[in-house]
Amino acid sequence: MKTRSFLSFILLFSTLSCVTNEFEVPDTSTTAVIPEGTEVSITSVINNLTQSTEPIIEYEDSDTYLTGYVISSDVAGNFYHELVIQDAAENPQRGITIQLNQNAIYTVFEPGRKVYVYLDELAATTENGIVQLGVRDGNGITEIPNSLIGKHVLRTPEVATLVPLPISITDFSEAYENLLISLENAQFNRDEVLDESIKTFAGEVTDEFDGIRLLETCDTKGRTLVSTSTFAKFKSVELPTGSGNIQGILSRDFYDDFYIIRINTTAALSFTNTQRCDPDELKCGLAEVPGATLLFEDDFSEQSRNNPIEGNGWTNFIEYGIQAWEAYTASGNNASQGVSARIDSYQSGDALSVCWLVTPAIDLASNTHVKIRFETSSSFADGSDLEILFSSDWDGDTATITQATWLVLGDAFVIRNQDFFGDWYSSGIVNLSCATGETGYVAFKYTGSTQDDFDGTYQLDNISITAD
Repeated sequence: MKTRSFLSFILLFSTLSCVTNEFEVPDTSTTAVIPEGTEVSITSVINNLTQSTEPIIEYEDSDTYLTGYVISSDVAGNFYHELVIQDAAENPQRGITIQLNQNAIYTVFEPGRKVYVYLDELAATTENGIVQLGVRDGNGITEIPNSLIGKHVLRTPEVATLVPLPISITDFSEAYENLLISLENAQFNRDEVLDESIKTFAGEVTDEFDGIRLLETCDTKGRTLVSTSTFAKFKSVELPTGSGNIQGILSRDFYDDFYIIRINTTAALSFTNTQRCDPDELKCGLAEVPGATLLFEDDFSEQSRNNPIEGNGWTNFIEYGIQAWEAYTASGNNASQGVSARIDSYQSGDALSVCWLVTPAIDLASNTHVKIRFETSSSFADGSDLEILFSSDWDGDTATITQATWLVLGDAFVIRNQDFFGDWYSSGIVNLSCATGETGYVAFKYTGSTQDDFDGTYQLDNISITAD
């Protein structure tokens, strides 16, 4: 084992000494590396950790190594002191993150580089929701010291062409974590790129540590998040407004609340298609009077205060974060109307809050000239948003809510940031009569910003659905 360690040191020293500037990759194509010991797979390391009764497993005197291909790069600063590898350049099965105390890792271990990782004196655990390797530090791990990197991570001459694994957002699971994936027909959410100003990857004043941006896929429908470090060189680059393909590493956010995609550079995005798949509007106009037949109503008076809205056919679905629509009562300048429904993510600790409150199914086949009316108020909307949506193809299952087609009810008025926060505003009597389908749903969808200190509150009350 001493021979291998000395060879590893010579290899690392020789590769580093060849670097003439920060962009030049050392050439060791003539140097062969012959691994010693017993090869184990990344899958076996993950399985050993999963099956262990301890939160961390340590390798001692195992004389084992694993083989991997580098898929991460710190060339643009979006990865820091970490190397992500997967078990194959194409059609990989599993991946793992290695913590390294080294800067400019890409000059030695660039994407596609085949490496051998010797496991003795290393430990594996799950941190921030993903499996990682490093040096044991109590009940966790820390970075492999710079002086020991050459002993544990050997750079081979092979640089393979990486082929991202094409999957859909609905496929996201632990099996795809730490893998280089690709999403087709993707676009950033219209609120990120079609407002008065286009958001950057992570350069907004509300971005702290990371910029979190909503990404959607058109076919199949889905929503996920792109996470960019505020230390990334491209943090101030505007998001692309078109649609196309994105390649990135599937990971988890810092608190292990939801999946994120991390990119090495902006070259990972090819959004050259000017066509987008934003939701269309359902605009049937406003009516002067409600219908004579009451199909549904709720003033939330039967709800339990300070608890999530439930019963009476409501679907209260949290897509991201922990905040749900809840019943509340308040007085003063921002009074409720008896008991009202409320949602906010202010100081919630959530990196992103998205929650849907969906009405019971509306029978469109048996009723004509269906209309809806409701009232909204706010405690300063700030960076949050409330959308009113309609779907006639949702099946009522929360598992498919993001795959359904949701149209924006453009005729419905929702309180704006410039409106007085203490007043309640009527939506108007909104016609649904031009909707197609036999069954419909109306959703009140709250989206908080990526900075919870800047998220406001919306209130909802006096919903009624009628027909002629």
